[in-house]
Amino acid sequence: MATEVAATTGPGARLPSAPARRDFYWLRSFVAGGVAGCCAKTTIAPLDRVKILLQAHNHHYKHLGVLSTLCAVPKKEGYLGFYRGNGAMMIRIFPYGAIQFTAFGQYKKMIKKNLGISGHVHRLMAGSMAGITAVICTYPLDMVRARLAFQVKGDYKYTGIIHAFKTIYTKEGGMQGFYRGLMPTIVGMAPYAGFSFFTFGTLKSVGLTHAPDLLGRPSLDNPDVLVLKTHVNLLCGGIAGAIAQTISYPLDVTRRRMQLGAVLPDSEKCLTMVQTLKYVYGNHGIRRGLYRGLSLNYIRCIPSQAVAFTTYELMKQFLHLN
Repeated sequence: MATEVAATTGPGARLPSAPARRDFYWLRSFVAGGVAGCCAKTTIAPLDRVKILLQAHNHHYKHLGVLSTLCAVPKKEGYLGFYRGNGAMMIRIFPYGAIQFTAFGQYKKMIKKNLGISGHVHRLMAGSMAGITAVICTYPLDMVRARLAFQVKGDYKYTGIIHAFKTIYTKEGGMQGFYRGLMPTIVGMAPYAGFSFFTFGTLKSVGLTHAPDLLGRPSLDNPDVLVLKTHVNLLCGGIAGAIAQTISYPLDVTRRRMQLGAVLPDSEKCLTMVQTLKYVYGNHGIRRGLYRGLSLNYIRCIPSQAVAFTTYELMKQFLHLN
């Protein structure tokens, strides 16, 4: 992930053996990113479900706010209702997290080598490119997950993941149906992933450079590398998530409405990104439209990013990636 800072150690410091550090590096990096993504999304799955219901104005909950919806879902659907669509999310989020974190490291090296850009700027560029790559590779799964999460008990259109795939493919234009809303997702993901990696990497670099004894400790797999302490990792990840989410949230609302498409009564007015932005703004305004559910999103994105970055940093040590 972000740049590690070398610890000051003596010449006799123990290093992992070369094979332990090199063998199957890509696979180990892939696993670390996938585990980090799954842990993060499982942590905030109930809040994610409520966000989708509010963003797209589900008719069962459209008159409610965040707290009211959190109370209403278990009464109407039981507590498992908070995890509706989470199976599809786990199938999607493992490859998503794996691709994003792995691609970030590779893009960072590529940008530094080919463009000669390093420091804060290459974190921002690499993060944006990694986020876009992960989105394109896993978007159909995100589409299915959104459709399943939008359903309410007693009002089912899809019976499961496979049925949702079949229905979307046959009734919404084949493969094109799985990529509805992709453009606002890409446009929104570029700043979200970019600023998320940028903020976390910058905070980590600055913290370990200026306060290594207070904020850092030697890595478990390589004592010559300083890593952030766990509670500091959580704090930096949370700050990164809050900043990134504020910048990209209106595009996230646009993406969800386009993804839900055929299940919304006003779907013909939300066929393109610009149409959807105009429709949401014109009918619901900024606070109740483009930023509807943002308070919930702060509550969910801060722990989500905190857990994601912290888990990934820990997995890097367990899998000897430093």
